[in-house]
Amino acid sequence: MFKTNKKGFTLIELLVVIAIIGILASIVLASLNSARRKSRDARRVADLGQLRLANELYFDSNRSYPGGATMAALTQNLVTDTDCSGATCIASVPADPLNSGANVYGYQGITAAEAACGAASPAVGCTSYVLKAVLEENNVTILGNDVDGTVVGVTCTDSATDFFYCIRP
Repeated sequence: MFKTNKKGFTLIELLVVIAIIGILASIVLASLNSARRKSRDARRVADLGQLRLANELYFDSNRSYPGGATMAALTQNLVTDTDCSGATCIASVPADPLNSGANVYGYQGITAAEAACGAASPAVGCTSYVLKAVLEENNVTILGNDVDGTVVGVTCTDSATDFFYCIRP
């Protein structure tokens, strides 16, 4: 008699396709989050490299590294003051990509006796410094080449959850 021609997909077929798309989307999002963390870590390492160069410019002009124990003191010396042969050492001090909570950069000027330097501008007797960033990923290549331990009160020892990237001249 009458032949019914069924066109379309059944409910089961549609649910299977939606489930597969959902699984694929979650895999892609997980990969993107990891790539974002790695990208922010690479920027942190590059930012500390820029600060290292600015500190060396400051040292060349003043025969001492900037004093102080905060990024505000470092900003004062490198950006605001004209301590680099009559000019600023760097246009602006870079901020951590997240720039909140534990994700801020750290700085400490250090004397020859491995003590904290004062914040005088230019600081007298600052023969070294330590710059610190908190990484999001346990990157063995990067963390294997940094300073570890406690440096004049600055914790640079990595733990199971905290990955501290510290550099000195």
